[in-house]
Amino acid sequence: MQLAAVVILLVIGTIFACWFINSTFLETYYVDRKESSLITVYDRLNAAYVDGTIDDSDFDIELQQICGRYNINMLVLDENSETFKATMHDSDFLKKRLIEDFFQKGPDAANRDIILETTEQYTLRRTMDPMIRTEYLEMLGFLQNGNLFFLRTPIESIRESVRIANRFLGFIGIVAVLVSAVVIWFVSKKVTEPVSELFVISDKMKNLNFDTKYTGKSKNEIGALGENINELSETLEKTISELKTANSELQQDVERKTQIDEMRKDFLSNVSHELKTPIALIQGYAEGLKEGISDDPENRDYYCDVIVDESRKMNELVQKLLTLNQIEFGKSTVSVECFDVREMIDTFVRSADILLRSEDITCTVEGDKPCNIWADESMMEDVFRNFFSNAIHYCKGSKKIVVRTLRNGEKTRISVYNTGDPIPEDALDHLWEKFYKVDKARTREYGGSGIGLSIVKAMMEAMNGSYGVHNCPNGVEFWVEV
Repeated sequence: MQLAAVVILLVIGTIFACWFINSTFLETYYVDRKESSLITVYDRLNAAYVDGTIDDSDFDIELQQICGRYNINMLVLDENSETFKATMHDSDFLKKRLIEDFFQKGPDAANRDIILETTEQYTLRRTMDPMIRTEYLEMLGFLQNGNLFFLRTPIESIRESVRIANRFLGFIGIVAVLVSAVVIWFVSKKVTEPVSELFVISDKMKNLNFDTKYTGKSKNEIGALGENINELSETLEKTISELKTANSELQQDVERKTQIDEMRKDFLSNVSHELKTPIALIQGYAEGLKEGISDDPENRDYYCDVIVDESRKMNELVQKLLTLNQIEFGKSTVSVECFDVREMIDTFVRSADILLRSEDITCTVEGDKPCNIWADESMMEDVFRNFFSNAIHYCKGSKKIVVRTLRNGEKTRISVYNTGDPIPEDALDHLWEKFYKVDKARTREYGGSGIGLSIVKAMMEAMNGSYGVHNCPNGVEFWVEV
């Protein structure tokens, strides 16, 4: 709109300037041209006298053409004051005016004449004819041979011509402005549409939206700019995508580093806590033996048993930590093979029969037999051992343990249920964390380290299996699925 408005205003200004110049200066320009034409006729007459062609018919024709072209009336008198050359039939009128001007000047001649130029040969003036009230441009004087001459051309018609020309220019100007406005509007719209499209694209690029592309087919500078913006959009999109990927990876690295630092801190804190008690016991009983607190052989054997037992617990803790570390950092090889998990369970339960009877626990195994699965047999045995060991230690009430193998399509679920107290709901999600203990006093009582279930978690994730726990009526059930 601004482009169209500027161009339309320029058109209007140009037309108005033409009209103003035409109204102001056309008449002056016309009079100057008339003066020049009179001087041209005078010079041509003198030249004809000099070269002797004044009486030739060709010169007469040329003279008539010049006078007709410039609308000039001419009269030339010879030495006897007789008409020698004339371009109008009423030459007597011009002759009368010429004689009056030279010999019989009226009292009002000075008032009606405006002298434009005076030389030794002629006088150039503007005058008003008192009879017809018409203004003329007149030139009178002597030729080089001494003959009188009189040239006259009307200038009154120029004023009417100027008025007509101005009216015509006004009408043409209005039409030109209207037509130009329509043409300029469509042309400016055609020119600015690509610019508007580029503006929309750049505005979307500002908001990191690079889907819109410039579709113009023009081969000018705007088309080249559109192609450059398309290339810039693709480059920015690619670069920002790479930056986002790098930033995401960096953020993950930072989070991983932070997590590792937190794990390291927790690990050191938990390990020091777990080792503090057995080390203190070993140190205390060892110092007692050294100082000979008791000479009773039975007491010395008791001291030694405590030292051995606490050393065993420390060794088991270290071994479990090493196993967990190998699995978590991918240093443990997973050997997936097909084996009968039911046979593995039955063998383990038979080996634990003495322990079950000593705790007065009834254990039943349910499910299809055989039950083949694809997994790492050694890891699955460790997983089951952790579940079964926990079930024995926490079994209460009717003291029942139920082991189930359940086939569900391509998956097989192995679960261990034991009667007893339910696990607090807020603790269920934390059971798989290292060193987490729901009942720390009881865990310490039977020698638990708090990392058994975290080993189960690491092993199941290494085999791409799933795991979980939920409270059941009168008990708790742990399960894995492979």
